[in-house]
Formats: sequence, structure tokens, C-alpha cells
Amino acid sequence: MKYYWFIFCKTDLLLEKVGNNYTIPLSEEPPIALRPWTHVMNIGPTEDGTEVKAFMIDSPVTDNPNYEMCGLRPSFYLLSTELYLKAGKCHELLYWDQNTKFCGVCGAPMKMHTDISKRCTNCAKEVWPQLATAIIVLVHKGDEVLLVHARNFKSDFFGLVAGFVETGETLEEAVHREVAEETGIKIKNLRYFGSQPWPYPCGLMVGFNADYDGGDLQLQQSEISKGAWFTKENLPNIPERLSIARMILDDWINQTSI
Repeated sequence: MKYYWFIFCKTDLLLEKVGNNYTIPLSEEPPIALRPWTHVMNIGPTEDGTEVKAFMIDSPVTDNPNYEMCGLRPSFYLLSTELYLKAGKCHELLYWDQNTKFCGVCGAPMKMHTDISKRCTNCAKEVWPQLATAIIVLVHKGDEVLLVHARNFKSDFFGLVAGFVETGETLEEAVHREVAEETGIKIKNLRYFGSQPWPYPCGLMVGFNADYDGGDLQLQQSEISKGAWFTKENLPNIPERLSIARMILDDWINQTSI
């Protein structure tokens, strides 16, 4: 049986070159030798039923012309959508595995119980992968939308208001709170757009549209460096295509005005 082998060195993924294209290694045996301590994880199969395995390596593969290391984010532009999403899932599970070696209750070693759970070898405490859920929202005011530049952005693009959901909070409450905290305005007519796994390292982005309902922009200086209303004709640099922020913006841009 052949397996897809998703092999990571930190956040870099091993890709196989096939002509001018890239894919994930597909073979009966792993394309590189396993170490005695390597933990190979079983991941759910692809849509065509091909089984998937994943593991971490200590150093990048640089001595084989058939393979190339690539960051998980840029792999979006090289792999099929299905393989990119599967790579994200593999990375999330490997990250979880690396960070749950020992029990948080008694400190004893943890052991895999199922493909997505571990059990403590001493006190039987069970753990599963944890998601950090965040909301992201495009606020509309007539033919304008609100875009912001967060201080943690690594380039000059403008994105959408976003933030993590707090304990005991609904998604809707989180949207209203984040918009109020970061921009000082009120919103209404909240509409669900969609969701996206965000494996950097273990997030789930939940997207919304909303309408402006009052207030002046008062940016949260500790979080937001710039923010303004933009029309389709004067957009700044916007997020790249792999993000749900761009998906929401593209959906708005492609809508025909009535």
C-alpha cells in the first residue's frame, strides 16, 4: 500500500518535484530513513482513500534533488487545495504531539490512545488536540468596508477586524466585542460567511459580514496601527489568497452593485 508522507522540519514541509510541479511524496516506505525515536502519526485518508502518515524530522532535507523543503504557507501556491489542507491538518497534529509528551496533571509520559487522543500512563488523563478559535469580520458601510492594519502584521497590507473567542463567549458576542474594542464602533446584521482551518499553529477562523451601526473610529492603539473605510476603487494592499480574510473580501469585490 502506498501512503502520502507529510514530513515536517519545524514548519517546513518536504515536497517532491514532479516536472515543473510539486506534490507530497507517495510511496510504500517513507522517502527518508526513520530514526528509532520518530513518531509516525496516522492521519485520515485523502478523498480518494489514500492513507496519510506524518512525522517530524530534526534537520531539513537538502541532499536530494527530487525533494525541496517549503514553508507551509507558501505550499498553498504549489500543492492542490486538498493536499494543502491535509498538510495543515498534519502540522496541527504534529504540533499537538510535540507539546503533549507529558501529562499536565501528574507529569507522567503520555501515550497515544487513538489517532487523535492520548492517555496518561499513570493517571489515565486523556487529552485531544485543542483549537484556538478566532472570529474575523468585514464591516460594511454603504459602498465602503472597514479595513485595518494590525501591529502584528509582517507587511503593509490591510486586513479585517479579528480576534480570539474568549471562554464562555458565543461567536456572535466575540464579533461585537472585538469590533468595539479594536475600532470603537457598533455593528448590526451579523451574517455568517464560512470557516477555515488556520494551522499556524492550531487555529480555526470563523468569518462574518456585518453592517455599521454607529460610532466614530477610535482605534485600539495597542493592537491596531491604521484603519479606515475603503471602496472597491481605492483598496490598499489586502491579504493573500490563502486566507479567509481574502475570501471574504473577494466575495464582496465580486458582488455586482444594484
